[in-house]
Amino acid sequence: MLLIKNATIINENRTFTGSVLVENEYIKAVYEGDAPIEINGSFTTVDGTGKMLIPGVIDDQVHFREPGLTHKGNIYSESKAAVAGGVTSFMEMPNTMPLTTTIEALEDKYKLGAEKSFANYSFYMGATNSNIDELRKVDIRNVCGVKIFMGSSTGNMLVDNKETLSNIFAEIPLLIATHCEDEATIQANKARYKALHGDDLPIQFHPLIRNAEACYRSSSFAVELATKYNARLHVLHISSAMEMSLFDNKNPLREKNITAEVCVHHLWFSDKDYATYGNRIKWNPAIKAETDRLALIEALNNGKIDVVATDHAPHLLREKEGNCLKAVSGGPLIQHSLAAMLQMAKNGVFTYEKVIDKMCHATAELYRVEKRGYIRPGYFADLVLVDPKKQTTVTTDNLLYFCGWSPFEGTTFDHTVIKTWVNGELVYNEGVVDENIRGRRLTFNL
Repeated sequence: MLLIKNATIINENRTFTGSVLVENEYIKAVYEGDAPIEINGSFTTVDGTGKMLIPGVIDDQVHFREPGLTHKGNIYSESKAAVAGGVTSFMEMPNTMPLTTTIEALEDKYKLGAEKSFANYSFYMGATNSNIDELRKVDIRNVCGVKIFMGSSTGNMLVDNKETLSNIFAEIPLLIATHCEDEATIQANKARYKALHGDDLPIQFHPLIRNAEACYRSSSFAVELATKYNARLHVLHISSAMEMSLFDNKNPLREKNITAEVCVHHLWFSDKDYATYGNRIKWNPAIKAETDRLALIEALNNGKIDVVATDHAPHLLREKEGNCLKAVSGGPLIQHSLAAMLQMAKNGVFTYEKVIDKMCHATAELYRVEKRGYIRPGYFADLVLVDPKKQTTVTTDNLLYFCGWSPFEGTTFDHTVIKTWVNGELVYNEGVVDENIRGRRLTFNL
């Protein structure tokens, strides 16, 4: 057994000093104040004095690039970065090679996860204009959801047939996660700016081409479909103030059929940062104005936005070169997503309890993840110990991403993840990852 004692536990909107007893892969007991002097059985003790103990982060949107795109990243390298950053579970996207659009391809990825992942894992089934028969076969207890690209992004998975979209929303019982950007609006904006300024458009045009209107048109259409067919819709990486009118903060999360996610980069950066970071902060949807960033923060605090994720999407730096029409979109974030959110909490943007709620509890609730996301007896011991007084400066030397770079390079965070447990096993310990530990396939309650 393991006893983590005298830690500052942040869990279920409370912060208190206490201890957690772990037996095998599960949390056996949570003690407020001092742990009992006598606990039956032999155990290892970790002194958490002055440290924060939180549930493991669950990231519902990552691109780990395997199979087929492993020159950018792979399940082994990116899950190693994840556990170093306090992320103990992830849900990975289907735009790999081959695309994860058949049951066979989906199960092949689960085999890769079992072989290579340090963290717990689930993989989305991808929708196309022609694979609804495959979508019908997905086991809703063993797969996190169906992903629909309702706007073109990395990979060739744009679903733009309205009849197909209607059929998916009407017939598929899984959570439907969407990338929402209206393709017609994007193409019209692109043609307009090219006509005015030529083909060599700098990065500052990216949020003008992929603007708030493109996001709103697509998101509102997805909400319309979900409402019409009573489907479970989760709109990923919300990026604009305009979209906030689409979401509800009146009902508890478990009662919502329509939910929203925001990514760390849309909370941290705004369009004023393009001058400094250039293509390193080029994402789809685009990072937009400071007013959008502030609206996203407000919506996360008031409950209109439900969860925080990364959209971790590594590319080689050479693939990020060129003008805004040529440089690829996406970047690596998962190793420092928790550190960034805790920094914003220290700076007064969020409370620490809000960060843990939106990165751990709410993701587990929204996806109905079985026995994860909380520090509770009987739950899997996915736990993270954070030192709030140990600074970490991000450099290429301490990155674990295969691509070898981060948009946070040079940033100093005031919190450092020092230990991460996955299913009760110490997978990350003060800079060292245990190569022998593997995570498990996530399961979901109906």
